[in-house]
Amino acid sequence: MFKLSRKVLFAIEAVVDIAYHSGGQPVQSKEITRRQGIPRRYLEQVLQRLVRADILVGVRGPRGGYSLARERRRVSVGEIIRVVRTLETASDPLENEDGSELAEKVVRPIWSELQEEMMARLEKLSVDELCNFAHRQGVESEGRQYLDFSI
Repeated sequence: MFKLSRKVLFAIEAVVDIAYHSGGQPVQSKEITRRQGIPRRYLEQVLQRLVRADILVGVRGPRGGYSLARERRRVSVGEIIRVVRTLETASDPLENEDGSELAEKVVRPIWSELQEEMMARLEKLSVDELCNFAHRQGVESEGRQYLDFSI
């Protein structure tokens, strides 16, 4: 069943935070926690899963942290959701075989179709679009201090 769990929400926020605030430098998890209020116990688990899925790259060392594994326009929200769902253990009520004929033949198929439509839209929504939206909403990027446009 499609629901926005805490882990999914934290993962999307973390990836957008990294994309928006990096300024070309790795973003440390403690900075994400400070800005987003995401508990570290969730964050580290989610970030490591995103590294294994080649959405993020982990950089070791004192100036290490996380950065996107590819351009932010090439990372979709749907991809992040699919990766994080593998961490969740709750069963999907749509897969439950118990229920009435009405639920089995009408409600569940319609709900499944709606979920597929929503995921198709989220697959098309890029992290770049979310970063551009954040900019339009006036969210200040802490990474801008690292950018140098001089030639």
